[in-house]
Amino acid sequence: MKKIVVIGGGAAGAKAASKAKRLEPENHVELYTNEDKIAYSLCGLPYYIEGSVDDINKLIVRTPQDFIDKGIPVFLNHEAQEIFPEKNCILINGNHIFYDELILALGAKVNVPKVENVHANNIFTLRSLDDGVNIKNKMLQSKSVLLVGGGYIGIELTEAFIKNGLDVKLIESKDRLASDFDDDFSKIIQDIIISKCDTHIEPYFSRKIVKFEVDEKNNFKSAITDKGDEIFADFCVLATGASPNVEVAKKSGIHIGSTGAIYVDTKMRTNYKNIYACGDCTEAYCIITRIPTYIGLGTIANKEGRVAAINATSDEYFENFDGVLKSTITRFFDYTISKTGLTYKDAINYQDRINLVPIYATITKKDKASYMPNVNDITIRIVADKRSGEILGAQGIGCKDNISQRINTIASALKSRATVDDLLHLDLPYAPPFSGSIDPILTAAYKLKEKLNK
Repeated sequence: MKKIVVIGGGAAGAKAASKAKRLEPENHVELYTNEDKIAYSLCGLPYYIEGSVDDINKLIVRTPQDFIDKGIPVFLNHEAQEIFPEKNCILINGNHIFYDELILALGAKVNVPKVENVHANNIFTLRSLDDGVNIKNKMLQSKSVLLVGGGYIGIELTEAFIKNGLDVKLIESKDRLASDFDDDFSKIIQDIIISKCDTHIEPYFSRKIVKFEVDEKNNFKSAITDKGDEIFADFCVLATGASPNVEVAKKSGIHIGSTGAIYVDTKMRTNYKNIYACGDCTEAYCIITRIPTYIGLGTIANKEGRVAAINATSDEYFENFDGVLKSTITRFFDYTISKTGLTYKDAINYQDRINLVPIYATITKKDKASYMPNVNDITIRIVADKRSGEILGAQGIGCKDNISQRINTIASALKSRATVDDLLHLDLPYAPPFSGSIDPILTAAYKLKEKLNK
């Protein structure tokens, strides 16, 4: 029997605790979190704010009582303060807790800009259920919002606010929205977003906030940018990304990787043999580049928590987590925006390190047979290596569900290191309501094949 202590109640920690107990019911598994709730969906918060999720409690996957009923004690509002690896001990809320195996699922923290008055009233971040409730309550009393950040969360919140009748004033430090995509591809996304918003969005690009103005009660009034703009709104939401929460790990001598997150091997082990880490506090290897990368997603956190639990529980059977493709997807009204693997811009940045000659093909095509009702355009870009023909990544935007299936196909191809020729020989299903007789990804592959042969 082992005593397994899990720190963190998010996707990774909840998965690790439940899996460890399921594998070996005799193990004593304890779960500690610095929050007052566990096992909830952060990804669902924009949709709760929007209104398509009508009850915040629907985002709770499991309650503390669910874990207790399975024999896993849960300790809410317990902060990990210091780890003593040589003593198999961790200091939590002033108490020394001993363990045989320790699993760190410390999560991430919001990137809050270091500017004057950033902690004023009515300036919100979105990282917890309480944050979601507070933003929604304020939204329902407001007519305008200042949204800082034009990534996925910023795009999702823009939709949520506009659907609730607000005017959105959006500040993005880069020169465009969706900057994770190739520059010209993100311009396609941006044009769709702005046109869809009509007159309800006022974007400010290539700007950073230098100060928040407040009233006599310390309530947010406006933001001052480095270009001299003063932007007024009823409240402000910071959608400025997140960084791995690693302070307590770093202080204990746990290695921090090149990305700033905890270094782990494929078994989720840190540099201490009985300390594992998983989820948003860890870095992962990119399957394509074999170079460490960082991405905080619930899907990855769940997988890593599972692997950490398997390896912490057993002395013989080891499970591996192979890495990530950084596959992402979001929705904006009727549009789906998604990508997987490397963008062309990424591939250019890596070309010398991993010996690539990147090429790409972009196509815009109908998503189904042209004679079918509700036909829409779909735009796909596929990136490949000219030398080997290996597929490196894909980006896509289109209406409703016509993108996800295509990007999922490319993600599968990337995992098996498929080439353009492999892609061309895929036997994809066809019927007029779902695709033209030649699927858009095959059309893009044909264009890539022409470039390979030049």
